[in-house]
Amino acid sequence: MAKKSHPTFDSVADELTASSDTVRGQMFGMPCLKHGGKAFAGDYHGAMVFKLRGEAHSQALALAGAHLFDPSGRDRPMKEWVVIPAEYAARWPEFSRHALDATSSATR
Repeated sequence: MAKKSHPTFDSVADELTASSDTVRGQMFGMPCLKHGGKAFAGDYHGAMVFKLRGEAHSQALALAGAHLFDPSGRDRPMKEWVVIPAEYAARWPEFSRHALDATSSATR
């Protein structure tokens, strides 16, 4: 049985798939968003993860409770991926755009 996505993840996904070449997919067993075959955001246990760089990465990590994404749980975090808790769901669209922009510029 598929896990239910966070409602804000679904609205972010709906907006990005309607306004860009973003598609829904799966990564590490979670719903994710991809551009050019590369994942840039995902719904992870009620939080959202984003592949970020530069200032957006720093801003995300500055949020209380945000941390680097460690899908293995073995203290091997992915340095560009940040988990942003649900209490910041209002900022998920902003970080989704940053992640999409970084991913789409890298795949050009």
